[in-house]
Amino acid sequence: MTAFRIFMAVLFVAIAAYTGVTIFGHGWNLAPVFFGDMATMAWPGQFNFDFLCFLLLSALWVSWRHNFSAAGFGLGAIASVGGMLFLSAYLFIVAGQVNGDVRKLLFGEARANA
Repeated sequence: MTAFRIFMAVLFVAIAAYTGVTIFGHGWNLAPVFFGDMATMAWPGQFNFDFLCFLLLSALWVSWRHNFSAAGFGLGAIASVGGMLFLSAYLFIVAGQVNGDVRKLLFGEARANA
């Protein structure tokens, strides 16, 4: 689990740095570019649509893992727009909380103990 947490930390730093450079160079105006690429029905749009599906799956999993509680829906909402920046931080924290128990990491405390 230590190697996994190190990997999550590396991903977080890399994505945060890349995002910072991108925002500095192009501003915060992501939505028109993201959805505009999808509207063109070309490879950049296909990649964005694929990524959007991953974001939705991530949001669903995080919400499910928290038993669709208010906190789970809140974290899921963040996951739906936060991408790997959110998920790497989330998994880093949760992996530390479960003390190496992969079942608890994947399923949440309640389901892993059932």
